[in-house]
Amino acid sequence: RGETYFCIGLSEPNSGSDLFAASTRAKQVDGGYKVTGTKIWTSNAHRTQYMIGLIRTSQPTEDNRRHGLTQFLIKMDTPGITVRPIINLAGHHDFNEVHFDDAFVPDEHVIGRPDEAWKQATDELAYERSGPDRWLETIFALNAGIRVSGPNPDDRTAETIGRDVAHLMTLRRMSASVAGMLQAGETPMTEAAVVKDLGTTWEQALPNRMRLIAPDGVRAPSPNDSAYEEVMRYATHIAPKLTIQGGTREVLRGIIARGLGLR
Repeated sequence: RGETYFCIGLSEPNSGSDLFAASTRAKQVDGGYKVTGTKIWTSNAHRTQYMIGLIRTSQPTEDNRRHGLTQFLIKMDTPGITVRPIINLAGHHDFNEVHFDDAFVPDEHVIGRPDEAWKQATDELAYERSGPDRWLETIFALNAGIRVSGPNPDDRTAETIGRDVAHLMTLRRMSASVAGMLQAGETPMTEAAVVKDLGTTWEQALPNRMRLIAPDGVRAPSPNDSAYEEVMRYATHIAPKLTIQGGTREVLRGIIARGLGLR
């Protein structure tokens, strides 16, 4: 019924794309754990009742860097948790910094097995990187471009829009394919990284392409179509974050290269 919302606590100030370098710690105490540290870029932490947090409970081993991470279901109103807003370039509040100061989490809120959360975390990243929000965040720019181009666009405009719609449908199919692999119990890290990288590239370039095909009268701010210009301005403002969220482009291409046996 939509009464309870969850955020995911992965990135930290000194370990963004390197998931297994997480240093926020949980110390075992009577009846549970005390969590200390900081998560950052946590979307909608100020609106959620719970966090699914990836927390270090022991040190990694020499032969297994993934060891020592545990997932917890953390109530966001727990004493010792502070949520600080991060305002983006568009002036909106989506991201947050979440600080833990000996916040208590009971034993029954451990998700899965202690020290072995890496598989759960990588599956979550595959969902995040291949999900529709990785190629739909600026789709409103495409809709606006189609609207201002009218029912009878010239050949160049029709070709540009056609290519973008085809690209969108391809990303949608790739995303659904990754979801199917996850449903089957597979871990499609390479495939998810491809979707995210291609989706980011497409999303970031889309606003500029839509500006170029728009009729001259609406390319610049004008009282005739202020809504169009507002849409394009917002799409341009949020474009930089698309490269970072869900894993930086450089990290994703490293994952793809390893998956293809190139490194």
